[in-house]
Amino acid sequence: MPSLNVAGASSSEEGVQAFEQDALMGEFSYFEASGIQATLNSLSKWLVTALFCSILLLRHDAVSLWAAIGSVTNVMLSTALKKILNQERPTLALKSDPGMPSSHAQSIFYTITFLNMSMVEWYGLNGVTTTICGLFFTLGSFFSWLRVSQRFHTISQVLVGAVLGSIFCILWFWSWKYFVLNFFASYVWVRIVVVVGSVTFSVGFIYHVIQSWILKER
Repeated sequence: MPSLNVAGASSSEEGVQAFEQDALMGEFSYFEASGIQATLNSLSKWLVTALFCSILLLRHDAVSLWAAIGSVTNVMLSTALKKILNQERPTLALKSDPGMPSSHAQSIFYTITFLNMSMVEWYGLNGVTTTICGLFFTLGSFFSWLRVSQRFHTISQVLVGAVLGSIFCILWFWSWKYFVLNFFASYVWVRIVVVVGSVTFSVGFIYHVIQSWILKER
């Protein structure tokens, strides 16, 4: 009888150890995944900015200047809406400023929409471009979802930001095609305004990057 008790105790201890090991492995996997997601989230703004600048350099046309102005205007719109709506971020969020809409999602989908529109403009709408546009959309959705997984925003704040960024980009280029382009081609002063405006907005954005993305994160 004592031997049976010893065997039972040994089996119980092994079960507890196995449970503890599984719990530790699960906790390790969670923190490992969380760390990867946190890293990707912190890199997302740099990746999206680099992608947007690459498109501008690749296009190097008047539309690029208009797109640069639009990207900064899009950020300004998001900042203004945050102050007007004044909706709190999720509980335990690392930031205390208003979270509606998500400026990250709004900027990401402005860039993704601009990229997809440029792709269709250059190569037309076909199976290849549709697939590539779908991949870019998926990538933008993933980076936007990281704002939720890292508890910077709620799902609704990210969705609103994504929709606003997409719609604003479409309307911005609609205004170029059906309104600004005619004046740009006809009047020198309009061309000067667009060029100077794009340079000014770009310099302002670089200043914002240095102040908010570099100095504040040290």
